[in-house]
Amino acid sequence: MICIRHKNYANLKTISYMKSFKMLTLSTAIFISLQSIAQQGDPKATEVWSPEPKLVTPAKDNKAPSDAIVLFDGSNLDEWVSVKDSSLPAQWTVSKGAFTVKKGTGNIQTRKSFTDYQLHLEWKIPEGIHGEGQGRGNSGLFLASTGGGDTGYELQILDCYNNKTYVNGQTGSIYKQATPLANACKKPGEWQTYDVIWTAPRFKEDGSLQSPAHITLIHNGVLLQNNTELKGATLYIGKPVYKKHGAAPIKLQDHGDKSEPISFRNIWIREL
Repeated sequence: MICIRHKNYANLKTISYMKSFKMLTLSTAIFISLQSIAQQGDPKATEVWSPEPKLVTPAKDNKAPSDAIVLFDGSNLDEWVSVKDSSLPAQWTVSKGAFTVKKGTGNIQTRKSFTDYQLHLEWKIPEGIHGEGQGRGNSGLFLASTGGGDTGYELQILDCYNNKTYVNGQTGSIYKQATPLANACKKPGEWQTYDVIWTAPRFKEDGSLQSPAHITLIHNGVLLQNNTELKGATLYIGKPVYKKHGAAPIKLQDHGDKSEPISFRNIWIREL
């Protein structure tokens, strides 16, 4: 009789523990559920107050935003050097708040190097331009210059107002890589705008690609490249390829075609 009573007592104790555990589990579930309901019902539960974004005064009267680096303000080319010899100043011509390609002097690039950025640049094809195809108002914006000459990642600048060429070489293309989504060219003699978001490529220690470059381009208020992934640096012949590099200057091209030279103004950059 003693053993039976002891066994029954143990069973009762086990049942009691199981009931207590179930009650605790149920209570916990109810608490979590009520807490979740309280959070869903309180808009403050999803508010984030810090860290606050920095204050930037927007561009006004054709000026740069307050945190931008001005690369050309209309007065001089102090922020630019010759690509042929970086110890020499850029040789292009400055006049009336703009600068114009001086044919034969070669490409120019920024003194400073950059990685990721937002860039604003204005350019103009001269009125009365001559030539056709790639020989009509040709230049290029190299988003990262990786050496002399035309090395780097080229965003094409060209007169494509009633002027046809291969589509991966027209205005707003990543030259020989990415065709633009539209042709938004103004007629020669009118100022045009490029607004660029550039994400530079990253490389591993062994030189292999970690993440490719991307570009978003708005030309005269029209989206031409939408976070486009680049396949590598620009090549005139052959397929693009990546080679390891770090921060790089921004380069403008003296193309060498026989058409009249194009002009630039109001260039600024925001590092991202």
